Amino acid sequence: MSESEQVHPRAPVTAADVLSWLEETAEAVRYGRVSADDLITVLGELRQASAACADASDWVLLAAREEGASLRQIAPVFGKGYVRAPAARLEKLHRQALNSRQWLEILRQRADGV
Repeated sequence: MSESEQVHPRAPVTAADVLSWLEETAEAVRYGRVSADDLITVLGELRQASAACADASDWVLLAAREEGASLRQIAPVFGKGYVRAPAARLEKLHRQALNSRQWLEILRQRADGV
């Protein structure tokens, strides 16, 4: 693929994926095919995945701004029609990283236990 080819990234997991999994898992629990220990393990996995999704969301927010997206364009994704929510998130992120490249490096260091 050449550098000029447009890429349309997709989230690795969607709300529909999660709901489908949840419905299947709820049925398995209802019929006694899942133990409490299994559920606790999954709870830990989901909490880790949730934190990873939040980190990825922060990276995308930084990258979108770097690519020229305005706070007004971003605001609806935060569920609000005003720019305070993404602006506050960016302000908090900028205390740790100035750009998406630095944020990704912070995430790599966390993953490596640094």
